[in-house]
Amino acid sequence: MSIIERDKVPKGSGRSPMFNVRLSPELKAQFETAAAAENMSLGNWLKTLGRKELERLGIEPKG
Repeated sequence: MSIIERDKVPKGSGRSPMFNVRLSPELKAQFETAAAAENMSLGNWLKTLGRKELERLGIEPKG
């Protein structure tokens, strides 16, 4: 059984605010497949993509 990688960024004093987004079931399934292939949770996979995109834009991610 493989271990799913979770976000290692230090947490603040409480839980981070939730971010809800609507996805088609097909797109969500594709995201989940891609995340699983990287041994990542879906949330961590999406945060990793967001951080990489900010860096590509010349913006330093803050979390």
